[in-house]
Amino acid sequence: MSSIEDKTVEQRVIEQLKEYPQKRARIMALSTYSIGSGIIVNRLEEDDQLQELHRRLRDLPSYLYLNKKEQRLETTAHAYLTRYPAGLKAQLEAIPTIGADAEDEKLLRELRRKVKRVIDARGCNLNQLEEVLERVAELQDLRTEVDWIDGVLELLEEYKPGYPRIMRMIFFENKTNQEMMDELKMSKSAFYKIKRKAIKEYVSLAR
Repeated sequence: MSSIEDKTVEQRVIEQLKEYPQKRARIMALSTYSIGSGIIVNRLEEDDQLQELHRRLRDLPSYLYLNKKEQRLETTAHAYLTRYPAGLKAQLEAIPTIGADAEDEKLLRELRRKVKRVIDARGCNLNQLEEVLERVAELQDLRTEVDWIDGVLELLEEYKPGYPRIMRMIFFENKTNQEMMDELKMSKSAFYKIKRKAIKEYVSLAR
């Protein structure tokens, strides 16, 4: 890799570090964002655990965890749905209104009611749903980015103890060089030397 590319990578990594405090604050803001009925975005994100459980259940025969009525609904859904889109709004729109007979149409109406009830229970109408889903996605992306930085710092601590502390003081606590020298009880030359090494080691891990 050329020196120009190295410099670009270093700038990108450092920019990520500088954005860390703001992203942490944004995570807190999103986590407490209310969508009504006492439900917050953070709670919706936790529903992913239920979706994961459902994915695991799908590998089992449905008669092991669904009653007979639910099995009929499941059979009807498989018969009429050609795709299973993500998001409640898309799922609701994908359920047809016309069935092969009166019994199927009754089951399809029940499927639509069940999806609609989930939407209503979450305190948002269909127009609000897309915004809520966007906030959930943003929250998940931010947590992934923040967890990545935390993980790199943990790895760095394993073989360069003290370096993560310096990185946090520089980028997260926004301390001046003099404040860091005083806190670390280092001379100016020693501090600048270890500061360069800490940044270099972090960049080598996070690139």
